[in-house]
Amino acid sequence: MWEHPPVEKAKRYVDVIGGADVVVDKARMAFDAGDYRWAAELLNHVVFAQPDHAAGGALLADTYEQLGYGAENGTWRDFYLSAATELREGEFGTPTETTSPDVIGQLTPAMLFDAIAIQIDGPKAWDVKLSIDVVLTDVDERYRLRLANGVLTYSARPQKGEADATLTTTLRALPAIALGGLSAEGLAASGIELRGDPDVLGRLTALLDPGDKNFAIVTP
Repeated sequence: MWEHPPVEKAKRYVDVIGGADVVVDKARMAFDAGDYRWAAELLNHVVFAQPDHAAGGALLADTYEQLGYGAENGTWRDFYLSAATELREGEFGTPTETTSPDVIGQLTPAMLFDAIAIQIDGPKAWDVKLSIDVVLTDVDERYRLRLANGVLTYSARPQKGEADATLTTTLRALPAIALGGLSAEGLAASGIELRGDPDVLGRLTALLDPGDKNFAIVTP
């Protein structure tokens, strides 16, 4: 329940086995014997403990490549071969643009609110409290978005009191909440009515962290 984080755990595993070079030697024996899963287990600790260990990284790339060749599942194969590419060429990110209109336009209200919620910078938002009502006139739905304790939640149940701001729109126009960057100007241009405190949108936007698309897959 209270494990060390991956890098610190890897350092301890490598140390107790006898050092990175020893671990790589044992992994190479497993690789030559066709036990790629065990080779990957050992080499993963080397890469996390010593990211600049050339032999460990190269052998792990070869290992993932072999696992990819043997994978019948297309998703698994993509994971393995992407991992091998990262180890050999560096981080390459994702070609998918999650904020494109084609993607955003297919989200349900719940999915859209979740997509906004996961971008909240929790520590930065810890002391911020705000609420926003979203009213969808064409499907007779109403949602209350509430930010408190660093977490953005939403509910379709009736709420007490007035929200700090209310957005009135249609289900079809709802994606503009994301595509417009939650700015008053962007929402107005999309035909979304804003009532209440317009500064709430700016406060919420300032707490969003979209993340780095060039994230590491198998390296620390």
